[in-house]
Amino acid sequence: MGDEYPSLFRSEQMSLVQLYIPTEVAHDTVAELGELGNVQFKDLNPTVNPFQRSFVGEIRRFEDMARRVRFFASQIEKEKDVVPIRPLYDSVPLITVGPGAAHNIDELDVTLAEHESRLLNMNESYKTLSERARELVEARHVLRETAVFFEKAETQQTDIRTSFDDSSAPLLQHDDRENQYPSAVQFDLEFVAGTIDRARIPTFERVLWRVLRGNLYMNHTDITEPFVDPATGSETRKNVFVIFAHGDALLAKIRKVAESMGATLYPIDANAAKRFDSLREVTARLEDLQTILYNTGVNRRSELKRIGENLARWQDVVRKEKVIYETMNLFNYDVRWKTLIAEGWCPTRDISMIQSALRHATEESGTNVVPILHELHTSKTPPTFNRTNKFTEGFQTIMDSYGIATYQEVNPGLFAVITFPFLFAVMFGDIGHGCIIFVAALYMIFKEKKWAKIDLGEIVGQFFFGRYIILLMGLFSIYTGLIYNDIFSKSLHIWHSGWNFPDNNGTVVGVSNGHVYPFGLDPGWHGADNGLVFTNSYKMKMAVVLGVIHMTFALCLQLPNHIKFKRPLDIYANFVPQMIFFQSIFGYLVVCILYKWSVDWSTRSTEPPSLLNMLIAMFLTPGTVEPHTQLYPGQGFVQVILVLLAVICVPWMLCMKPYFQWKEMQQIQGQGYVGLGHHNGPRESSDEVLEIEEEGNGRVIVEEMEEEHEQHDFGEVIIHQVIHTIEFSLGCISHTASYLRLWALSLAHAQLSEVLWSMTLEGVLGMTGIVGIIALVITLGFWFSLSVFILCIMEGLSAFLHALRLHWVEANSKHYQGEGYSFMPLSFAKLEELSRE
Repeated sequence: MGDEYPSLFRSEQMSLVQLYIPTEVAHDTVAELGELGNVQFKDLNPTVNPFQRSFVGEIRRFEDMARRVRFFASQIEKEKDVVPIRPLYDSVPLITVGPGAAHNIDELDVTLAEHESRLLNMNESYKTLSERARELVEARHVLRETAVFFEKAETQQTDIRTSFDDSSAPLLQHDDRENQYPSAVQFDLEFVAGTIDRARIPTFERVLWRVLRGNLYMNHTDITEPFVDPATGSETRKNVFVIFAHGDALLAKIRKVAESMGATLYPIDANAAKRFDSLREVTARLEDLQTILYNTGVNRRSELKRIGENLARWQDVVRKEKVIYETMNLFNYDVRWKTLIAEGWCPTRDISMIQSALRHATEESGTNVVPILHELHTSKTPPTFNRTNKFTEGFQTIMDSYGIATYQEVNPGLFAVITFPFLFAVMFGDIGHGCIIFVAALYMIFKEKKWAKIDLGEIVGQFFFGRYIILLMGLFSIYTGLIYNDIFSKSLHIWHSGWNFPDNNGTVVGVSNGHVYPFGLDPGWHGADNGLVFTNSYKMKMAVVLGVIHMTFALCLQLPNHIKFKRPLDIYANFVPQMIFFQSIFGYLVVCILYKWSVDWSTRSTEPPSLLNMLIAMFLTPGTVEPHTQLYPGQGFVQVILVLLAVICVPWMLCMKPYFQWKEMQQIQGQGYVGLGHHNGPRESSDEVLEIEEEGNGRVIVEEMEEEHEQHDFGEVIIHQVIHTIEFSLGCISHTASYLRLWALSLAHAQLSEVLWSMTLEGVLGMTGIVGIIALVITLGFWFSLSVFILCIMEGLSAFLHALRLHWVEANSKHYQGEGYSFMPLSFAKLEELSRE
């Protein structure tokens, strides 16, 4: 695949570009490139403190604007009634480029400041009025409760509580004296009234009894409605209390204790007429205050509605402008030419688009000075960029989670589009369950335009992001379900079965009728006593076959990498011996499995041999094959040749590459060349390097000279090759065994599906009448719910993780380097996605 036709097979070809941007068009240029989203800028001031860069003032200004916008959003979020926010796509865009951009930004800054000031004043007024209204409500409750208490005292005998300590003398007179002076209790004693938090009442009582030694009389009543804090929204429940005592000293102590426990005291007159006048005055003031509070709330909500009309576009503008100036801080400023110098990576085929964007930015700014784009020549490793769409994005993300591919390395994400859902389906194969997840994926795809604009939450959002992966997983599950002939643990009789089951004295034995079931598993095996044994053997061997094919394909992906990066030594020293080693053992095993399947053992005089025992004996007793375990003629000779090839490949992998690298090092040293660390002689520069420096690429040359090129001595090469050889040799065995998870999970899924059917629907299918219909409907709903949540979601996630492991470890370890770094361009579109998350 040539570079002129970029695809997912390799990452896109990247170029290092240098931009000379006049200061008057710098802002508009960066804004245009941000909309384009295909340039990753480098920091040309790595040693400069962030607070000493050129555009710190502008960044602080937009940070302050961002703070105001966040304040508006938090105020709208705290509102009980939803305040509508106009979506960004429905808002009038704010022009931030061109000659009038600075004026528009200044107006926006003033507008945000005015809205913030009004909202803060309204919040402060509302808070003050709410506190005043709460005080008036408490005062009204205190006046009412004290009036009730005094009315009871005048008509009934007062129940006087004494101290907890029996030895304390009561303050009030005894009952016989009270009978002589029934009204003296009300006027001889002074009192303190107020409100306190209900939770503190018991503590308040105990403290007062201890401090005053029982020389008081206290009464308290609950206030039914709670008090709501306008700032936090928390509820507080309070009680009204009235405390009678005699003497200024005792009253002062009561006030101090009450204030220390957060109580609010109110001056209440002992005269009933004055209390009535105070109650009427408090009620009137409270009504006026509630009217003012309502109007303030209406005005505040109107202000929030006006803010909500523009909040989305304000957030978008502030976010973009801040990123623009942060990007401009990465540039160098040339004082002589009054230009900004920028460097960055971009896809090579997008350079023409970038040049068009630069010209468009110049036209928008109203100037004639066009920024200059210059492509640099460098040997530095570019970032890895795989251009994806909404279909391939999910598969590429799975591979990138394992590691970013090295630049121009073969991308396994392309092949994962097919191999990932297929391996999932091998473990999940069921026509019914496949249809369920296929329909769920189709529904998410049908709703994708609407759902892409809203916040779905973490869990649903993950499923929605992988909707196309789920779609293919469901489609492949239907296909493997047809191969397994399994639909909700039952079989389909699409074609004529190859088995008849005549009844022979109560014993039913399958008899071949000469037909061959054309596709998938014959339905005659379902329900047979040895059906599980047959499917176990079939799925286990199939798992090994698929695993060896998958790993062979992954191993073959080494070849295009070695050819692309011009590493012929790796082809002969790594790829060829690895392929021979792997195929001589496990490729041979697959061939034996297929051959054993193709033989009609009912016509043979020997029993079918165990392939596992054959593979073990192939190494323990090479060349020796017992007649009753022989699979084919000449088996012993073939196995000896294959074992010899496998044994030869180990020292081949171990020694060939280090030997040729050692010879190359000796040849270089023999020609008089030394490493970069030696500077005994004058530095010689090629004509190409001098030409690059003359073109203005001195910074790139200096950076490359300053980079430490990793130098390996011969001992490190040997150690690396030994580790690589051991890892591959042992990994072939463990990785092949790892693919048996395809068999294990497929078996578990089929058995769980069968158990669920037998424990739910099977028991009610034979019931008749209205009871049978009701039982069938209830059981059907229960069965379907469990099928979705257990077999589709839980089992599906399990199969997904196992398929992920097979791709990351078993397949990628055969060819994938994954030593690259991701392409992170300046992109306003991605900025918008991150803000939604």
